[in-house]
Amino acid sequence: MNTLSRFLSHIVFFLIISSTIAQDFDALQYRNLGPYRGGRVTAVAGVQAAPSTFYLGATGGGVWKTDDYGIHWKNISDGFFSTPSIGAIAVVQNDPNIVYVGTGSDGLRSNVIEGRGMYKSIDGGKNWSFIGLENVGQIGAVRIHPDNHNIVYVAAIGKAFESNPERGVYKTMNGGKSWEKVLSISDETGIYDIEFLTSNPEILFATAWKAERKPWTIISGGSPSEGGIYKSVDGGKSWEKIDQGLPQKLIGKIDLAVSQADSKLVYALVEAPGDEGGVYRSVDQGRSFKQVSSHEGIRTRPFYYTNLRVNPKDPNVLYSLATGYYKSEDGGKTWKRVSSPHGDNHDMWMNPDNPDIFIQANDGGANITLNGGKSWSTQYNQPTAEIYQVEVDDQYPYWVYGGQQDNYSTIAVPSQAPYGLQQPGTGYIINTGGCETGPAVPKPGNHNIVYSNCKGRFGVYNKETGTEMQFYVGASNMYGHNPKDLKYRFQRVSPIHVSPHDPSVVYHCSQFVHKTTDEGQTWEIISPDLTAFEDDKQVISGAPITRDVTGEEFYSTIYAIRESPVKQGIIWVGANDGPVHVTQDGGKTWTNVTPKKLPSGGRVDAVEPSPHNPAKAYISVLRNQLGDAKPYIYKTSDYGKSWELLSGKENGIPMDYPTRVVREDPKREGLLFAGTEYGMFISFDDGKHWQSFQQNLPVTPITDIKIHRADLVMSTMGRGFWIMDDISTLRQYTTGSTEEHRLFQPKNTVRYRTPAGAYNSTTPEYPNPSIKIDYYLSEKPGQPIALEIKDETGKVYHIVSDTAKLKQKDKVIRDMATEDIRWVTNKNLSTNQGLNRFEWNFRSTGPWHKQAGRRYQNGPIVPPGTYTATLTVGGWKGSTEFELLIDPRIQEAGVTVEDIKKQAALQQDVMALLETSRKLEDSLEKEISKTNDEAKTKQLQDALNKLQTAEGIYMQPRLTDQISYLYSMINRADQIPGKDAYDRYKELEIEMKQIKEALD
Repeated sequence: MNTLSRFLSHIVFFLIISSTIAQDFDALQYRNLGPYRGGRVTAVAGVQAAPSTFYLGATGGGVWKTDDYGIHWKNISDGFFSTPSIGAIAVVQNDPNIVYVGTGSDGLRSNVIEGRGMYKSIDGGKNWSFIGLENVGQIGAVRIHPDNHNIVYVAAIGKAFESNPERGVYKTMNGGKSWEKVLSISDETGIYDIEFLTSNPEILFATAWKAERKPWTIISGGSPSEGGIYKSVDGGKSWEKIDQGLPQKLIGKIDLAVSQADSKLVYALVEAPGDEGGVYRSVDQGRSFKQVSSHEGIRTRPFYYTNLRVNPKDPNVLYSLATGYYKSEDGGKTWKRVSSPHGDNHDMWMNPDNPDIFIQANDGGANITLNGGKSWSTQYNQPTAEIYQVEVDDQYPYWVYGGQQDNYSTIAVPSQAPYGLQQPGTGYIINTGGCETGPAVPKPGNHNIVYSNCKGRFGVYNKETGTEMQFYVGASNMYGHNPKDLKYRFQRVSPIHVSPHDPSVVYHCSQFVHKTTDEGQTWEIISPDLTAFEDDKQVISGAPITRDVTGEEFYSTIYAIRESPVKQGIIWVGANDGPVHVTQDGGKTWTNVTPKKLPSGGRVDAVEPSPHNPAKAYISVLRNQLGDAKPYIYKTSDYGKSWELLSGKENGIPMDYPTRVVREDPKREGLLFAGTEYGMFISFDDGKHWQSFQQNLPVTPITDIKIHRADLVMSTMGRGFWIMDDISTLRQYTTGSTEEHRLFQPKNTVRYRTPAGAYNSTTPEYPNPSIKIDYYLSEKPGQPIALEIKDETGKVYHIVSDTAKLKQKDKVIRDMATEDIRWVTNKNLSTNQGLNRFEWNFRSTGPWHKQAGRRYQNGPIVPPGTYTATLTVGGWKGSTEFELLIDPRIQEAGVTVEDIKKQAALQQDVMALLETSRKLEDSLEKEISKTNDEAKTKQLQDALNKLQTAEGIYMQPRLTDQISYLYSMINRADQIPGKDAYDRYKELEIEMKQIKEALD
């Protein structure tokens, strides 16, 4: 789909949705949970004249920039790029404000995200412009002419999952306004790398690569006519094939390294069979090559790596980036392994002025060294993790689990800060067994037990002991096999599912459904082979040169399984080669219910039994690995006898947005969420219409969705985990026009405190303690609005208003029922037309303070109970009830609701005393300033001295500070106050009485 077509489709989508959806949901935002260890990075660049500035390009996380040697990274592509997959970054070194980026990662994994062209910035990445080549696919290299930044060459590998005629070398002479294809081999062969000869930029080298992924194999390389090295001496107008000294039978991926220190030298890292693969060297500007090394370590998994770099000052120093990280100091003849912060290495950029300063990229992120690799910047400041799926547990606060690409264990992170740390953020990541692929599924009722997977290997991880018991189905190593010869075919990402009806029942899937009731000690097969199992797809993966059999290409396996939460024994499964099956009797009999109109062969990425109707289910099918980018979401209401396509041309999801997952809300039937390759969508009418629900989410694949405790929880392939807190409003919303204001009922919320040592965390984004109160304004009000919160007795605890519209006299409000006076806080309520959200922090209004900015702030947290929120908009008024629940951890520790109510009563008493003392102080100061009576002045000053601590260092605290000290003591935690607190309050009360009496 070209840019104009995509624009028109989005206009059609908008017109459809605007007729049925009147609500604006901008007030509902997501927050990022991390983890903050980086994900896979395949493109890096630096700035020669500003050695602290670097760029990284993640495979699903976009472009990031640092200007302090990697201490901090900031995303600079969000809001500009239509894809998060980055293939190449190039900086104009004599004008580093100009940066070119080619999208589409060059490591053609099965989960690679499609490239969508070229982008350019002229202000160092603050803003970006799309400059074309949208349909070329993955981009392997971008090279800028050293003397003219408007001349740029692009190496287009092509689309990862299909042949396409746009493969080749492209050149622009006008900074990207127009492009010319200057080298084309075929629809199947693209260009991986381009290099200038440093002494003459009219001389170029390009490497041709035949490459394509299929779900069942990796195609990398072909005959010499389908690959190899090409040379141009006239700026790309004509090209000559170089074959002297290179492999003559089969040739695959090739990366070039051209020496800036010696213009006659050209190095090539070549994928070829057996010992023919390795490093080749030319000493005659690329006219001929000679092999200098066939070291196996430097050429592992060529489709994924094949990266060679040469030191800009020493032509004999080379680096090879593959599974390991290798260095040669003799022109590539011998190699030694060197250390990098993470394995699986992809890219490197060295500063030409000082090659000891460089950035290196791998599957753990990007890292910078200032001393040639002796020490590195951290990878724990890049929230670009690729997460395969999401699960949640039942503790409080709940934790979020998933498999993180290229991590030695599955991981879990908390939904909010569970305890304090001396350095919050990265320390909240824990290991949960298995490995990178996941999933990790916590056991209902015992979150310390996690069922984890590692490429088909089932384990039971115990968080309390930190050990994992292994119970592999079949107990046979599957690596290196033709899948047709395996007894059990487990995909690299093999599902685990715990029955929603019986936590002792766990399902695990190969081509069969396996069931255990004793945590894996024994397994029962409860299904036949539920895959298509086509003979021609059962092959050794990796052709025609490099064998690569890790289970990722085992095509005929079950990829998704879910048991109906409504009726036990109804189980839905989907295979990664297309079929969908259901059983209604716990696995005794199975029915193939694959939708008849669904094109064959796609990966059933998710099955979703309805939580409302046992006959209803949804499936999401991914076919982009077959070259079909259309979204496929189907619904059945009759156990799969018939299906309805929910992702047609005119109902909201763009036709080039492959869809990975669909989930139905457990409370509101027909409220659907769909995760696509490029973001989130929502439907209020059971999939008839969809609208974007991207909000503040970056563009990145949504791999899985869970709806838990009214929170929307997601995993992404490149930006970690995200949560939208409290979607209760979505459950209450009705489509169509809203003609009047509305106050929505918030969910009953646990009343919690942020642990000491976890305040103000931005990495991850943990919420401040609050309940979310949503309201809809049909129009921007011309009058003040106010939100009042009362308890069951009618006592007003909190009032907040649009204070910008209030006059000073309106800021004090008397409650006529109780004669309590409460003051409007200085927080403003939003008055935007549409949906608004106010977050109440559970606190009552605080004590008076003579500084207006601190007045009535940060009162005590109110006790658990039922509260009423009342919104007033001019003459309109709406009310709703909600509950604040006791923190279950506090309850387990022995604190009761009655204890907290006693604490709240004392807090109110102490707060009132503090307010009295502060006001008396203030009145005495004013009276002293006005009186001329010496005796009166002395009397007033004596009283003030008893209230007010003298200025100075470590002066003895007087009454106001003593009351404040007690107030702080009883506000720090939920507890029944100690006897000393009550005794001290009485003492302070007596002191206050004595001071007042002395003034009478």
